[in-house]
This record gives sequence, C-alpha cells and structure tokens, in this order.
Amino acid sequence: MKFDTPAGQNPIDQLKHVGKPIDRIDGKFKTTGTAPYAYERHDVVANPAYGYVVGAAVAKGRISRIDMTAAKAAPGVLTIVTAESAGPLGKGNFNTAKLLGGPEIDHYHQAVALVVAETFEQARAAAALIVIDYARTAGRFDLKKELKDAPLHSEKGKPPVTKIGDFDAAFGTAPVKLDATYTTPDHSHAMMEPHATTAKWDGDKVTLYTSNQMIAWSKGDVAKTLGIPKDNVRLVSPYVGGGFGGKLFIRADVILAALGAKAAGRPVKVTLTRPMMFNNTTHRPATIQRIRIGASADGKITAIAHESGSGDLPGGGPETAVSQTRLLYAGANRLTSMRLAVLDLPEGNAMRAPGEAPGLMALEIAMDEMAEKLGLDPVAFRVANDTQVDPEKTERRFSQRQLVQCLEQGAERFGWKQRSAKPAQRRDGQWLVGMGVAAGFRNSMAMKSAARVALDKKGIVTVSTDMTDIGTGTYTIIAQTAAEMMGVDVDKVVVQLGDSDHPVSAGSGGQWGANNATAGVYAACVKLREAIAQKLGFNSADVTFADGKVRSGNRSVALTEAAGDAGLVAEDAIEYGTLSKTYQQSTFAGHFVEAAVHSLTGEVRIRRMLAVCAAGRILNPKSARSQVIGAMTMGAGAALMEDLAVDTRFGFFVNHDLAGYEVPVHADIPHQDVIFLDEVDPTSSPMKAKGVGELGLCGVGAAIANAIYNASGVRVRDYPVTLDKHIAHLPPVA
Repeated sequence: MKFDTPAGQNPIDQLKHVGKPIDRIDGKFKTTGTAPYAYERHDVVANPAYGYVVGAAVAKGRISRIDMTAAKAAPGVLTIVTAESAGPLGKGNFNTAKLLGGPEIDHYHQAVALVVAETFEQARAAAALIVIDYARTAGRFDLKKELKDAPLHSEKGKPPVTKIGDFDAAFGTAPVKLDATYTTPDHSHAMMEPHATTAKWDGDKVTLYTSNQMIAWSKGDVAKTLGIPKDNVRLVSPYVGGGFGGKLFIRADVILAALGAKAAGRPVKVTLTRPMMFNNTTHRPATIQRIRIGASADGKITAIAHESGSGDLPGGGPETAVSQTRLLYAGANRLTSMRLAVLDLPEGNAMRAPGEAPGLMALEIAMDEMAEKLGLDPVAFRVANDTQVDPEKTERRFSQRQLVQCLEQGAERFGWKQRSAKPAQRRDGQWLVGMGVAAGFRNSMAMKSAARVALDKKGIVTVSTDMTDIGTGTYTIIAQTAAEMMGVDVDKVVVQLGDSDHPVSAGSGGQWGANNATAGVYAACVKLREAIAQKLGFNSADVTFADGKVRSGNRSVALTEAAGDAGLVAEDAIEYGTLSKTYQQSTFAGHFVEAAVHSLTGEVRIRRMLAVCAAGRILNPKSARSQVIGAMTMGAGAALMEDLAVDTRFGFFVNHDLAGYEVPVHADIPHQDVIFLDEVDPTSSPMKAKGVGELGLCGVGAAIANAIYNASGVRVRDYPVTLDKHIAHLPPVA
C-alpha cells in the first residue's frame, strides 16, 4: 500500500479497540515467567553448551601471544574460538569495530576468544586459564583533548555546518546574548536483559535465538559477518528485555554463539556479563556543546548557534546533539555544526533518542539562562519563540505542532504560577525548593513496514511480522489494530513477532516502531478485507467488518464462513510517498519538574514530574503512559547520576556494572503525571499516530537541572548535576 496522500476516514477511526487502554496481551507471559527470552530457549534447544567471552585487556594494541593449553585441558571444555580459528570474517554494515578481535585490538573488552564448555561455570573457569600477551600501543581516550584538532563532520550527506542568514552579525549586534558551554558524559544503556544468543546449526543454516530490536538489519549483518547467504540465517527474538538502542545491531554474543555452535557441533548459548555489556557493546557518547543565543530586548531570538563535539572509533559517527536546534525555535539567523574526534573507546552509537536527548540537556538550560537574562518567565520565552514552520525551510510547515499547548497546559496543571521568579527563595524546612521546565522534541520518521494477516475457519486473526516488542507494548497495539480492521475482539487476534521468517517490519528504534508497524498491519488487513469481499461477491468499497461478521447492504456473513476450511491470507506493506518531506513531522512535549536541594548536604530530591505530550493519535494510553514515565525516569538518571567514567590512561569505562554505574531506583522517583493532548496527524500514516517512547525522555534532564537552579541559585552546566558541583555555592543556611 502506498501512502502518499493524507489519511481520510478509515476503519481505525472507529476507535472500538485502537486508542483504548487495553492491558498488554503479553503481560501474563512475563508475569508468570513463561515468556521465552534469548538465553532461556529450553523449548527449542536441548542440551546446549555454554560459551564464555574473553575480552581484550588493552584498549589499543595487538595480541602478541595467546596460550590456550591449560584452558583446552580444563574440565568440560569442548572448543575455543579465536579470530585465527574462525577464519576470515566480515564486518556488518551497522558495526564500527570487528565483533571478534585479533590480532589487532580496537577497544577494551573487544571479544578475542570464546570458550565453549558443558556448563557456564566450566567455560568461565577455563577462560580464566587463557594467557594472552599484548603489545600495547598509545590510544586516544580524552574527548576534550582530541576535540581540539577534530574535523567538522557531515551527517548522512548533510553539510558539516548549516547556516541560515548571518549568525555572526546578528549575534554580534543582539542586545541580549548568551555564550555558554555544556557537557554530557558517556552513558550506558544498562538494560535489564543482557545481550544473549542461543545458536544452533542445521547443516549450513543457522538459527539464532537472540535479543534484538531490528531483525532484518541484523539478519543481513550476521550473513555478511559470517560470509554466508542471508537465506541461511534465521533470527528469532519474540521478547526483548530492554534495549534502548543498544540492541539495534548485532553484538559479539550473536557472532560468537554462531561460531561456537559450528565449532562444537551442537547448540551453544552465550551471554555477555555486565562489564562486557558496558565495554564490549555500544554506549551514548559524551558531548561538549557550545550554545550561543542572541535576542531582542522583547525576547525574540534573532540568532542561535549550536556547536557540538563528540568522539567515536574510526569509521563511527557523532552524537547528533544539534539536530533539534535546527527545528525547535524560531530565529532568522542560525548556525549548527558537529565535530567528531577519533577515540579508541568502545563504540559510540544509538541510545534512546540519540541526538535530541543530550542536545536538549544543553539547549533547554541555555533557554532558561536566556530567559533569566531577558527577565522573562521561561515558559513565556519559549512560547514567544514558537514557529509553525521549519526555521531552515520556511515553506515547509509542521504537520502538527502543539508545543505551545504542551507548555501552557503543563504550566496550568503543574501550578507553575507558584514558582519563584528569583532562585533560592522557596524553603521547606532545610530544603530549598524550585521548579523547572523544558521543551521536548523528537522527530517522527516514516519507515516501510510489512505484515501478514491470516483468517482461519474459527475466526481467529493471526498477524505475523518481524517487528519486535522491547517492552513497549507492540504485541498489544498490533492486536488492537487487527481487531479494529477485521471487526473482531482483541482476544480473537494472535500476534507473532520477532522472527526473520516473517515479513520485514520497521523494527523497534527511533520512536518509529508503533506508528509504522501498525500501519503495516493496517495495509495487510486492507488487503485481507478485499480478499474476503471478493470471495463473497461484495463491493470492497461498501463493506463493514464488525462483531465477527462482514456486512454489505442487507447481507451479513460470519468471518468463519468467509474463511472457509482453507482460510485466507494476505500480505502487504506500508510504503510512504513524499508527505514526510512536504511536511515536517515531529512530536512535542512540555516537561515540568519540582526538585528540592538540601541546604546543608546538597542532596537533590525530585518531588514531582509532569510530561504533556503531543504525538499524534495515542494507540494505547496505558502502554504509552508507561513508555513516558519510563523515559522520564531515564531522564532523571541522566540528570542526576549517570556518568560512564573513562579511565583516560588505559581507555576503558571504570564503573562497568550496576554497582558503580548508578541508575534511578524506586526511591529516586516521585509521582509522575502524563497528559496526552488530543491530536491526530493524517500525514503520518493511516493510523494518524507518531511515537512517544523517546519524546518522554527529551528535555527531562534539563527540566531537572533548571529546577535545581531555581531551588538553589547554583547553575550547573556539566552533567550529571551531583552535589559536589554545587554544594560549595549553596546559599547560607537560614
């Protein structure tokens, strides 16, 4: 199905199932422990062997000697895989470094060997017996140092510097201006389920039960890495215990499980330990961001510039922290640029809301600082600089843009009028209390997505697609979509996900999953409806599907009868025209936070949080709310505690576990409110939806930092906002 004109009225608009807060249909499997995760596929693989990954002990250099004699003789050991024994391997399109290193080492904890044994404990014990000597070479690990000579970087064919108008002249003559630098540290995805894979071969074909967000991408990368045809690779990932972008691409567990199973001649399961997850896989790169804003005395932005620098391995890309600044606020004179330093740290790559999450952590503090310079309320300043068109291409309008409504409704709901305009004025005993706000922004991307829909003689509708559910509620919204289209109850829909044998979907990433995957199901259902109508001799343009029946005029036929003994099957994909280019499709939010800073200890406590979101049709308010509060929680972690500390001498992340890398726990998070504005976007898809999973994160960190400033009067521009950065500057104790 080609989607190239705005959606009109269609069956989804009935909203009998879509748009309802239906409980997640996969919830019963997760709460009873029967949902099959990658490392637990006892149902499909009997008597597996266990692989243990050995990671490089240096960040840069070469293996000069490897002695596996003792390890091979250890109890239970079946085989040991190294780059030498594996033979030539390719590198996937989505991998920056080789997934099996040796003799050259690209980064610390790059996989250099896999020990396969009868039990996990035997494999781990044997791995400790491998002796590896390295010839260490100097590496580049300090972002600030390496950025001094780093070149400008072009993002996907775009110019390295974007210029609209004359920024330098406008900034130079602006009566009110800000020039500030902000930093965000490296972050880890730190998802609950580790990267894990169970592999088994059947002749020259391999099946990989893994934890992955993008099945089709990863199938191709497995084939390319192993040097085998794509048709010989099957990926199965029905449940993913968190990914946040860290499982968009294959990692060492996938390739080593396949190689280990081949070498051992039996199924092998491999999981990465928590330290390996931090140093062997990907992370959100640190940034150094300079923001300059010039404005007229009445608060209109006349000049805005955002320049960001980050680092990655050779061949990698930047953290695109300037992306939202190109679209979020009006201003005739604009400049953005990115620099990319070469670092020999583990690979930097996508983490929930790449670009916008760290970019807004800086931009939305800068907006608050500018509002203060102008003597304006931070909400009013943002509202005054709203735009309904792309600031760089003023002929292109936003398809829907309710940022002002998000901010104004949020301010009313949150009690923003109670905020003190002057910092450090509100006290609650020994606590200093303040409020902060930030805008949220995330683009909505159109991605081709396919599905297969079958109707059987019992009236059961089965949907099959390689789409994944990473804890976001995909099973449920797909079931709601099929139920709406086919006129059946949700319990009459079976959803099959995460298998590369199914039609290729959009996958889970970039906040594009919900809208595109359900649109693909919509397209397949349209085709199935047409097949049913044709079989029954109905005019497909004049039929209704409801209550398990198909009706046309005075005639009504049960779907069970229409299916017949053989059933009916239809497959189709949603493919997009130029609407996403004609209109700027984005999502918006207003984030509000109340925080308290202890006047003696500098301890920070978040007291209240609110997110007001405008993101097209909300397909399931219950699961969407869950996504937003989870994202808000992640924003709290980024603001207050998450810091993947780099050892700049030896080139590794020191705090590479959940004891040293702190993430929020229940006690850190107060009551959270979420409001979804009533919005549909006919230009986005037949579903008229967008996405909220990353929008809920974008801006939260800055809202917290701004609340801390309003409470204490201490401005911290370097995340995380830990007490050591402001305790010496707190106001005197009353």
